[in-house]
Amino acid sequence: MLKKLKLKPDKAATQIVHRDRHAFYIATLALIASTIEKIATEIRNLQRTEIAEVEEPFAAKQKGSSAMPHKRNPVKSEQLCGLARLVRSYVIPAMENIVLWHERDISHSSVERVILPDATTLIDYMLDRLNYILSGLRVNTDKMMENIMLTRGHIFSQRLMHRLIRAGLPRETAYLLVQGRAMASWAKGLDFREEVIKDGEIRRYISLEEIEALFDLDVYIRYVNYIFKRVFGGKR
Repeated sequence: MLKKLKLKPDKAATQIVHRDRHAFYIATLALIASTIEKIATEIRNLQRTEIAEVEEPFAAKQKGSSAMPHKRNPVKSEQLCGLARLVRSYVIPAMENIVLWHERDISHSSVERVILPDATTLIDYMLDRLNYILSGLRVNTDKMMENIMLTRGHIFSQRLMHRLIRAGLPRETAYLLVQGRAMASWAKGLDFREEVIKDGEIRRYISLEEIEALFDLDVYIRYVNYIFKRVFGGKR
């Protein structure tokens, strides 16, 4: 049977196999559950009304809330977050099962009859559920751009600071210069790029063309295809 399953016998077994193997398995499932929860939590946050950048699949006759008909709550992602807590809760009993009297008592047996099949089945269900969510995930790129524009260009302050440093300014000087301009324009509700263009001190070090190039969103996603190939394979 071991040969058929491509497994090897334990080199130092007693009447039973040491339970650290089982604990490691359950801990691995808990890590998988936590990663699933991390993804589901991000979807829940991004689906909030004030962000609204993504939305999990929502069937035509599905109810988002039994009390408020307008709601489209991310119930599937919420479910995954709850199940992740349950899977993680099995790590403690799995660890406690390692300690047995004289290397053999049956205190572990009753626990394993619950946690092993339950954790395994839960992870299978959670992975299937997550695949369904991601396959049907609705992405609102217009809302993403709208949210970016809410910053009025202030997200580019770091690029501006780095360019000033390359122009010869000490880092602290460049930081304080950009910070002062950014704080002032933010407080007044002004566009950061326009204020930078009009700033004589900054223009001493950076040309108009360079400033325009600094406020380019495409810079932040220029390696997306490379990263996808690195993760999922294919020629770089």
